[in-house]
Amino acid sequence: MLITHGLYEAFLAVARSGSFTSAARSLGYTQSAVSRQVRSLEEEWGAELFERLPRGVRLTEAGRVLLPHAEAVRDRLAAARAELTALRTLDGGTLRLGAFSSATAALVPRAQAAFRKRHPGVVVTRVEGPSAKHLGLVAAGEEDLAVVSPAADVSTPPGVTLHHLLDESVLVALERGHPYAARRDVRLAELSGEEWIVGHEGPADALFRLALDAGLRPRTGLLAYDWIAKLGAVAAGLGITLVPALAAAAVRPDVALVTLHPEDVPYRPICAAAPGSPTAAATAFLALLRETAEELRSAVA
Repeated sequence: MLITHGLYEAFLAVARSGSFTSAARSLGYTQSAVSRQVRSLEEEWGAELFERLPRGVRLTEAGRVLLPHAEAVRDRLAAARAELTALRTLDGGTLRLGAFSSATAALVPRAQAAFRKRHPGVVVTRVEGPSAKHLGLVAAGEEDLAVVSPAADVSTPPGVTLHHLLDESVLVALERGHPYAARRDVRLAELSGEEWIVGHEGPADALFRLALDAGLRPRTGLLAYDWIAKLGAVAAGLGITLVPALAAAAVRPDVALVTLHPEDVPYRPICAAAPGSPTAAATAFLALLRETAEELRSAVA
């Protein structure tokens, strides 16, 4: 059974006013149009809804039974209209956001703070994890937007569009007393004899893979999955590690950061991954990510 909102609207107007003429005037319709809508509703339900009187109408028993249901339909449709409007105007709704680890140190939180200030009615949920995971979640419709650093040898899933935000340099974290701690930059060849602290062995460490691809064959003296553990080990002189530039501001003060020479390790691209038809909230957040990325680029220029 298909009953349109307009039929309910006409029924409620007549029930409220007790007159087809008055209902037509309040709705801005002709009296014959209101009569046709009520008749269509009566045909749908198979019952007379109004008793026609010499002057006006009144609800029949069937009409009285239908009345609260029609009011409920009106209220639910009004609520749905308000929620859909809120999604369009960014006065409500939810943004499901994903990001890889180092993007959550500066880029994402700055953009999120600006988004909250502009659109406080939108709830932002954020999940941290590897870029490949987030690309899959965006493709599956389980995330609305994600900040990723896509690997060059991994294809973008169908239905996902990458929006370039910035290119990120790679830094080496050294203990303050290290001979290279005061250098402006350092070559990979100069670090070949160092003990390296990594999150995973071999290519599984996405950041370290850049150095491996550049020809470094290091000694990995310590595996540490957490950034606090990695940098603590560096500060204690147990080895050195790679740090993405986006996370530089979060590095503890007793650790020195030196830029890897760009000829050794290329800048890695940082992108926003979005579906082909992003939500209004995702589109607005993407604009703020671009603004924040430009601010970060200017700060290190």
